[in-house]
Amino acid sequence: MRTEDALAAAMPPGRPVNLSRRGMFAAAGAGLFLGLALPARTPRAQGSAAAALRHATKVNAYLRIAPDGKIHLQNPFVEGGQGIDSAVAQIVAEELDADPAGFVVACAPPGEDFRVMQGGNVRFTGGSFSVRSSFAHFRTLGATARAMLIEAAATRLALPATALTTEPGRVVHRESARALTYGELAEAAAALTPPVNVPLKDPAAFRVIGRRVPRFDVRAKSTGKVTYGIDVKVEGMLLAAVVHAPRAGAQPAAVTNEAALRALPGVHSVHRLPGAVAVAADTWWHAKKAVEQAQVAWQALAGPVMAEDFSPAAMLDRLKAAAGTPGNTAEEAGDLRVALAGAARVIEAEYDAPYLAHAQMEPPSATARFNDDGTLDVWVPNQAPDFFLATAARVAQLEPAKVRIHSPPLGGFFGRHFAYGSANAHPQAILLAKATGRPVKVIWSREEEFARDAYRPLTFATFRAGLDVVGDVVALQAAGYGEGPMTRHFGAASLGNPPVDASIMEGLTGKPYRFAAKRVEFVPVPHPPGVNLGFWRSVGHSMNDFFFESFLDEIAHAANKDPFAFRMALLAHSERHRTLLNAVAELSGGWRRGPFQAPDGTRRARGVAMASPFGSEVATIAEASVKDGEVVVHDVWVAIDPGRIVNPRTIEEQVQSAVAIGLSSALAEEVLFERGEVTTRNFDTYQVMRRDRMPRVHVRIVESGAPMGGVGEPGTPGVPPAVANAVFALTGQRMRSLPFSKTRLSGS
Repeated sequence: MRTEDALAAAMPPGRPVNLSRRGMFAAAGAGLFLGLALPARTPRAQGSAAAALRHATKVNAYLRIAPDGKIHLQNPFVEGGQGIDSAVAQIVAEELDADPAGFVVACAPPGEDFRVMQGGNVRFTGGSFSVRSSFAHFRTLGATARAMLIEAAATRLALPATALTTEPGRVVHRESARALTYGELAEAAAALTPPVNVPLKDPAAFRVIGRRVPRFDVRAKSTGKVTYGIDVKVEGMLLAAVVHAPRAGAQPAAVTNEAALRALPGVHSVHRLPGAVAVAADTWWHAKKAVEQAQVAWQALAGPVMAEDFSPAAMLDRLKAAAGTPGNTAEEAGDLRVALAGAARVIEAEYDAPYLAHAQMEPPSATARFNDDGTLDVWVPNQAPDFFLATAARVAQLEPAKVRIHSPPLGGFFGRHFAYGSANAHPQAILLAKATGRPVKVIWSREEEFARDAYRPLTFATFRAGLDVVGDVVALQAAGYGEGPMTRHFGAASLGNPPVDASIMEGLTGKPYRFAAKRVEFVPVPHPPGVNLGFWRSVGHSMNDFFFESFLDEIAHAANKDPFAFRMALLAHSERHRTLLNAVAELSGGWRRGPFQAPDGTRRARGVAMASPFGSEVATIAEASVKDGEVVVHDVWVAIDPGRIVNPRTIEEQVQSAVAIGLSSALAEEVLFERGEVTTRNFDTYQVMRRDRMPRVHVRIVESGAPMGGVGEPGTPGVPPAVANAVFALTGQRMRSLPFSKTRLSGS
């Protein structure tokens, strides 16, 4: 599936919204907002190199150099803690010949000029794709701006441009020792026609790219100076709190105590929205306390309602019932049937993983303001400004040109901020601003966030492996079952022929190991419409690499082979992957499986896993023990090969955070339902890893020179299998179901 094929209209058009009538649910019900725009999770080159750079010379759209020399850069990507503002500044600064610390970066508004990803037609922040998809674009942008500054200086100094060069922040003529700062030249340079085909630096001469440059937003974030979406203030605004229907899809037919709610302190008004009731008030606390007292008659006025008997256990039973059903071929090599028939031994296993929430620190919020000139401003945390503009315009019944989207930094990322329909707060803010005639900021409570998240899907996979008499693998069969966000939001027709949902299958496919006979299948099994599905950090890899790498250890155990040596043998064809495995082993002080006794007296073992997510390659080793029936992870070593790098410091930070979320998902996280209602509604019931359970994380970067890969997500998927494999080595217990907290472990 190509990137441009995945793009879809954000929402179908609806009739004018009237908040006081039942007709609003037909016009603005859940179906209206179900629009999403994302590429396939395996990005590929789009079009020609020229097409990919078609916005790269639009210097004035991106850069403004102030008289004091500060360089203001509009970044097409959204900062959410991953360091993209600093990374983009670092790339531009290299070719511009500037100090990245002198940049002031803001998120660019929606618009054609900022669609910079491969092919120049798409813009979103996600998939660990931002830097690698725009690296050439920003290098060209910086080089073009530098050439324009030199040309402006040549005119000012009455010298040929070839006689001039640059030092950070200024153009110099070395023979005469004359120099002009970029701030002095900026206005004249901006009036010039950007040149085409400017030469780029030889990477051997890089001064900034490849260096450990500190992120320049750390102080502002640490001192509370960053304005997140939840912090936005607009003159005259009301604040609103919402309560959603207990079961997704139900609609509020009536608020039976509306008059009493309006009489509460600070309350301005009470509103029925698609799938929710809202109270607008002078403070959010007044709004929250009032909406908590709302007595709502919920009915199925529009669309399907979550079945009252739905539960994750029932969904897993549906997936398991499909086991053995022929699926769509995702990968195939050799004759699997013949190879299995001739195998001396066949081993089988089933694995599953639960629904997961994003559990971000900043709950959803959005602020909307209709202006006297007929325009609309919306402040909303998002990962795709163009598509949020489209959804906002359709909700507001306005032309897109009359809508301005403001994209504040994200207080949490992980794929949460795409247009997931009922999982978004900005449609509610727009409807409330229209109804009240005043700006409105909507903030969801933590409970409402967990109840209406777009969850990582519950998944299930089956495996079969055939071994010969010496324990070598002669056949491997794997199947993934379910429905991912790609299917849910784009439809099966967009997934190729035959349809294969990458958001369910990645990590089962794309593995580097070589098997003579192999077949990997996708078996579609839909989730109920009331379960909103979304992308999660490393998406399909986050569960499938756990499945695959754990089963690979099962094969090694059945063959009586060391799991590290077993992988090395399966990678005999790939020096890149063998180098990576050796790097992580060296980083850990040398591979040893265990069990062994650590210096503190604890009995420990190690597990190893590999992953190939988002254009990067990763090898992981985890060392664990067991205490009081629970896993204790002491150290995690990660070797990552992203091909080429911009900032090793950022890579290390991203791997460390990826390990944290991967381990948290493995140890504890799980969304639960009872009677069709979400029961894990806050951090008391949706367990995340405690701080005292965080292990030491050690990172080594292996820069192989391969095409640049992503760095934000690849550190996540190797952690659960590495830990599970360590636990098996220690206890002999094979954990095939996440989270590990469901399994009481033996050993100490």
